[in-house]
Amino acid sequence: MAYGRHRNLSSYQGRSSSEALKKAEKSLASYRNKTVAFIIATIAYTAFLYSSGGAGHYLGGTPDASLSLSAAKGMNSMRAVGRKLQLTTWNIAAINNNPFEYWITYNDEYEDLMKKVENFLEEPGERDVSVENVFTEEMFADLENQFKEVGWPSVQSYWDEQFKNRKIVSQFMKDPLLGSKRLASMPDRITNTINIPGQSEPICRPTVINQYDGDLSDLNKWWTEWKRFMFVKKIKVSTKMGSEEKQIYSMLKPIKKSKYPEITEQEEIDSLPLQTMCGAIFDAILVHMMNTVSEPSIWQDLKRTMVAELNRMKFPHTLQILTSKYAESDIITLQEVSSSFVDNLSESSLGQRFHIISPSNMDGVRDQNSIIMLSKESFPGGATKEISAGVTASFPPGVGVPVDKGDILAVTATHSDGVPFIVASFHGDSNGLATKPVLDALIKSINSDSDLMTHQLIFGLDANTYEKAKPNKQQSVVDWGKHYAKFNLTSCWGDVPNPANYTTFNARTYLQPQLNKACKQSDKRAKGDVNPKDFILFQKGIFNVLQTWKDNTGDGTFTENKAFPTLKFPSDHAILSTIVQAKET
Repeated sequence: MAYGRHRNLSSYQGRSSSEALKKAEKSLASYRNKTVAFIIATIAYTAFLYSSGGAGHYLGGTPDASLSLSAAKGMNSMRAVGRKLQLTTWNIAAINNNPFEYWITYNDEYEDLMKKVENFLEEPGERDVSVENVFTEEMFADLENQFKEVGWPSVQSYWDEQFKNRKIVSQFMKDPLLGSKRLASMPDRITNTINIPGQSEPICRPTVINQYDGDLSDLNKWWTEWKRFMFVKKIKVSTKMGSEEKQIYSMLKPIKKSKYPEITEQEEIDSLPLQTMCGAIFDAILVHMMNTVSEPSIWQDLKRTMVAELNRMKFPHTLQILTSKYAESDIITLQEVSSSFVDNLSESSLGQRFHIISPSNMDGVRDQNSIIMLSKESFPGGATKEISAGVTASFPPGVGVPVDKGDILAVTATHSDGVPFIVASFHGDSNGLATKPVLDALIKSINSDSDLMTHQLIFGLDANTYEKAKPNKQQSVVDWGKHYAKFNLTSCWGDVPNPANYTTFNARTYLQPQLNKACKQSDKRAKGDVNPKDFILFQKGIFNVLQTWKDNTGDGTFTENKAFPTLKFPSDHAILSTIVQAKET
């Protein structure tokens, strides 16, 4: 411009140099005034767009002006056509190896069986016999021989002095010290269900509380298979050197006093054979109890049906629900997703309709990941980039936030109308203590990038919030609502969530290792996990919520006061879906 003005200035011929200079100065002053006016107008317009929702508004930072204008143009296009967006979130829940662990809604036969189990453990009476009447001296002798063969120390003194004369319910199953030492729950955790790479079905320990489908109609049959499983059977396991064959007993780990202080120093030394003996006693009591309260044909047939529907049909049921009821969604966020289910999604008809996006740090071991599904029609370009690492990098230094690999996924994507979005999916820890720090980190990462600040945020999450939270131990849903409101965010439930608007209803039964967490049949509602845990967040003032619903049936409806999962609804979290429309400004 300076070069052009110099040429214009020197081209005035036939005029005095003073007249030309005055005119040039006047022209330059006019140009400067117009430029300043244009800059002020641009800043003012951008600020207007920013405050009215044309660009991101997260109470902090300044968005890029040119990108804000582009984002505002996209929002105007969305408004002009009356665009509606369906947003869906669902914690599909990892597969539970124990079909009996949680109360489910099934039939009268199931309710009768579970009530009898509850009564056996709550009011055993004469049925509270000594351990040696169930796990016999002959069984213990077999076990001792196995310990000798594998080079483990004898636990004869423990058996004689501490275990064989215990009562099976009051002094073994309900012994809190045994629980805190993990002598029965630790071997169960390691050997209950073992997934083998390249094998469709897992290897299951012969017990009541997993998918084992062998005959458990009497203790002798059970014991023959239990010994073979623990000490004879070999399986292939992955190692750093590749793979190797191992016997199941060799997978057990010592129980350390440093982690479980209730255990004695001598018990730590003997913990491998000691926990194996306790695990065998535990399984024997379960088999004895089930065959005492029910005919083997009745309870085993019930179990087979439950395993088929709750475990083996979990993926097909989940896919069927998503396909039949939620395939029209523009955005779906899922939590607790296994890597194999991602493959199932990609190979299904949903893979033709959606971009299936997994976190770059997907955890294939814990295998509970958050993923995002973007409609190919609404987001033809799919995800532009993943910004999850920027979120975790924004946690306060030195503060331990309980987040595991794969829990957070955040991506950018552009809608076909031209609106840039940040879409996030998150699975909170069981107490919800990571939920606020993750939102803080997400907003911080957005505010640190003038580009991201122009994006609209859609955040689907299992917040793991509680109606009646334990102070400093659980995240209150009311406090959570106040927290997201600080960032000018609202939810599909509005600015203030209803604490009684629950999206989970589950309660542990008596058929699982932690009896201290068991709920009586009559206490499922009062003492179960019945809480408002699931949310879809977005920026306040941008969208009108036209409709929000929750679904615990798989057919788009919600049945109040019903425990789930059920045989047809495969998760302990309801599906949450909302339809929003861009607000007129």
